[in-house]
Amino acid sequence: MAKVKVGLVQMSCTKNKQENLEKAIAAIRNAAQKGAQIVCLQELFTSLYFCDVEDYENFKLAEAIPGPSTNALSEVAKELNVVIIASLFEKRAEGLYHNTTAVLDADGTYLGKYRKMHIPDDPAFYEKFYFTPGDLGYKVFQTKYAKIGVLICWDQWYPEASRITALMGAEIMFYPTAIGWATSQDEATNKEQYDAWQTIQRSHAVANGVHIVSVNRVGFEQDGAMKFWGGSFVANPHGRLLHLSSHDEEETTVVEVDTNATDHYRTHWPFLRDRRIDSYQPITKRYLDGE
Repeated sequence: MAKVKVGLVQMSCTKNKQENLEKAIAAIRNAAQKGAQIVCLQELFTSLYFCDVEDYENFKLAEAIPGPSTNALSEVAKELNVVIIASLFEKRAEGLYHNTTAVLDADGTYLGKYRKMHIPDDPAFYEKFYFTPGDLGYKVFQTKYAKIGVLICWDQWYPEASRITALMGAEIMFYPTAIGWATSQDEATNKEQYDAWQTIQRSHAVANGVHIVSVNRVGFEQDGAMKFWGGSFVANPHGRLLHLSSHDEEETTVVEVDTNATDHYRTHWPFLRDRRIDSYQPITKRYLDGE
């Protein structure tokens, strides 16, 4: 299919895992009523963003994939004939956990998972305490409506991740996300950080000639110390915004994208044609200091 309607679910979360799941399912239904064919949920949507602290109790939030959440969402996907992109805290084995996104096709089939490759460790984002880096490589999924690529939050900052996913044939790239402002920061710093976040992803759209769909959470967490900035968006292959969500409100939005546009943009701006793949070997080095 050329024209695909994508749904973005930007929502706030509570401590109640079941409540968050039911809220997400209600939003998926809302998106489907608006015509959505592929619906993307935000990063770790079944809980608060627990990585603000290093607390062993939080490992109890994890689950198997496939597991309870994917089973529930599979039924919804089949009923509504929609693809669902669901970011979850995966328990792979005792003591082994991942930040993982599952993809469910429109007939409810579990297509597979992508495990987050780049794991941050910053104040209030202590993800290395919880998550083992992904070991499945970069992934694309052939769904009923499009071949999609999925990356997760911190992956957004790495052009290598988006390039490889695009080279694997992704027609649309999705980024489930959980990122925000420390409320102690000044407004200028907050704006600069958000602009950088949006700009880097729009640049991935341009460099790879594909649509980018970025879905973030919203609302105050960490006892008011963190305001997740929302600002979910869709960018076309030239980086032009087709949709931009607010910084403050929960929103379920449906945006039509035309995957045929990729050929047009890549023909007129032939970045893939002109890549000098014979010269890129140094990129596999940590730093080019001779060691």
